Amino acid sequence: MSIPTLHTMKPPHLSITEYAVLGILASRPNHGFALSKELGRNSDVGKIFTVRRPLVYRALNRLVDAGYAEPVATEKGTAGPQRVIRHATLAGRERLKRWLEEPEEHIRDLRIGFLLKLALLLRAQRSPMNLIKKQRRVLDDTLLALESSTTEPTDHVELWRLHNATAAVAYLDELEGTYTEN
Repeated sequence: MSIPTLHTMKPPHLSITEYAVLGILASRPNHGFALSKELGRNSDVGKIFTVRRPLVYRALNRLVDAGYAEPVATEKGTAGPQRVIRHATLAGRERLKRWLEEPEEHIRDLRIGFLLKLALLLRAQRSPMNLIKKQRRVLDDTLLALESSTTEPTDHVELWRLHNATAAVAYLDELEGTYTEN
């Protein structure tokens, strides 16, 4: 029986919370408390996807365990223990880059997944055009399938999906006119 090596092992699955933390961490090294503020309800990313502080720390630990983040320094906490400053590793940045380029497969995932990717791309001062165009192609296929469906118009779920897909396409068209390619 052979033991899998780092090169043959499948990378660990990352949750959307872990990608959110990694995306913010990739913009600059920081500690968990500051990251939790950046994922709080009133932040640019938090208004899309809010993450409570314990989940930020859990995500940080998982990212470190996976080799996607590592400690780089400590600083004195204002009222508690020292804070560990972490940064995204090269492997973490590469994993994040791949994820940011992947369109969402389901209409329901645009509300959080796509908007989070868009916010993180803009935060990194990267053009979102590639993602927008890929997402549009996925939605075009979905919309075509929904429009050509033989499902009865009384099927409220399919009707909901059709209206959401139509609205999402209009949204992506407007976004495409807003941003330029880099």
